[in-house]
Amino acid sequence: MGSFLSKAILDFFIAFGIVIGGAMVGGVGAVISLQPPTQTMLDVADRIKIWALAAAVGGTIDPMRVIESNFLGGNLSPAIKQILFLVSAFLGAHMGSELVKWVCGGRE
Repeated sequence: MGSFLSKAILDFFIAFGIVIGGAMVGGVGAVISLQPPTQTMLDVADRIKIWALAAAVGGTIDPMRVIESNFLGGNLSPAIKQILFLVSAFLGAHMGSELVKWVCGGRE
C-alpha cells in the first residue's frame, strides 16, 4: 500500500506542478509580449489540465491498456489502481487550475 500511496501522491503533485508552472511561465510570456498576464494565465491553466493529467500518469495509452487488459481479463486490482492514479492526477491538475483562478481573481 505504501508504494501505491506514494505514486498517487507523486501523480497529484506532478499534475499540480505542471498546471501551476505552465500558468506562471505563460504569464511571464504574456508580460514579455505585452498581453494581459492574468487572462493568459487563466487560459493556459484551463488548456493545460489534460496534458498535466497525461504527463503525471506517464502517457495516455499505457494506463488505458492496463485498465483494458486487466479489467476485461477479470483481474480488477491493477485496473482499479490505474483508475485511482488517474483520479489522483486529475485532482492535482484541477486544484492547480483552481489555485490559478483564485490567485488571478477568477473569471467572473
